[in-house]
Amino acid sequence: MDATLYTAPDTASKPAARARRSGAEVYDRLKSELRSGRITCWDRMAEEPLAGRFGVSRTPVREALTRLVSEGLLERRNGGLYLALPSFEELAGLYELRVTLELRGISRAMEDPSIRHDRSALEAALERWSGFGRDHPVPSPRFVSEDEKFHVVLLASAGNPALTAALVTVNDKIRSVRMYDYLTADRIAATITEHTAILELLLQRHLSRAYDALHDHIGASQKVVMDRASRAFANLAQINSSREDTP
Repeated sequence: MDATLYTAPDTASKPAARARRSGAEVYDRLKSELRSGRITCWDRMAEEPLAGRFGVSRTPVREALTRLVSEGLLERRNGGLYLALPSFEELAGLYELRVTLELRGISRAMEDPSIRHDRSALEAALERWSGFGRDHPVPSPRFVSEDEKFHVVLLASAGNPALTAALVTVNDKIRSVRMYDYLTADRIAATITEHTAILELLLQRHLSRAYDALHDHIGASQKVVMDRASRAFANLAQINSSREDTP
């Protein structure tokens, strides 16, 4: 049992405060699961099973789900709540924004020699991704969380928190389709190899080459994601059509 989901003895007489805290805790737990790739676009977010899993009433679960819908992380479709899916057009626009944000982390250092990437952060990331290269992670949608961490750390190391915050927002919006970039061993291996190469180039201050490598890396991922998204949207449309035709 997760003790954080339950009320401490000194607040037992304050049900309103307990409910607010429980709602915030459920929200934090669900958001963490959404960001980790544990929840896919096929998983229905229903109040009763979630309340049972978290050991709370349905009220804080309802509040958490409403908040996640308002933030655009969940959406209503097929009579339930699911991980939000951007449209094909929205996905293309968000990828364009992602490319702009991430490349800016390197281009600003190319334009101003006084800007230096955080070397300790890059070295820690290189150690982690070199470890993945040795361990060969099993393909899984959850690997998207590791990929996101890499790109956030990479941009954050360039020293502009506003750019990093914007990237986190973009990641939240495209995660539901990006997680399907990690279903095959070849895509996992390519990601590890490309991440490692980008980190090594930055640590050696080969900024122009790192810029090109990052551009190619995101472009390759975008191609895979857009192709799989196209097929996923077609499948969803077929499913919806079948349900509408069912008496």
